Amino acid sequence: MINAINGILKVIDRTINAIEEIINAINGIINSIKGIIDAINGILNATNGIFNATNGIFNAINGIINSTDGIFNSINGIVKAIYGIFNVIYSLKNAIYGIVNVIYSLNNSVNDTSNFICGLDNAINCLKNGINGLNNNINGIKNSLYCIFNAINGVQNSINSHI
Repeated sequence: MINAINGILKVIDRTINAIEEIINAINGIINSIKGIIDAINGILNATNGIFNATNGIFNAINGIINSTDGIFNSINGIVKAIYGIFNVIYSLKNAIYGIVNVIYSLNNSVNDTSNFICGLDNAINCLKNGINGLNNNINGIKNSLYCIFNAINGVQNSINSHI
């Protein structure tokens, strides 16, 4: 009887060990996915940095154009013949504003993608926490089964010692 109980305990123990290894493998996969998401976040952050640098360049160009506008407006009062050139410069300025608006739109798209990835990262962390909770429950069941079988062994030993 004791050998049968010990055999059952070994089967349960090995089954629980196998389940724990499966849970560890799932945790490894989740950590790998989290690493990939962190890498994507890093790429998105680098892209944001590039967009911010580009915005700075266009802001500097706009500052130069605005300074040039003041000079051209002064010259425009003196020399009417150059007026057509100034209209071309204003058109160029509007084209640059359009490019800056496109860059802001791209930057917003990158931020939206980054927010989605952060939400996905949070969902993966919740899944990981659920798996860890399941692992804790399995360990609790395992410990309860050990206590039950130890009690059975104790009763069996007590019976055997009185026979």
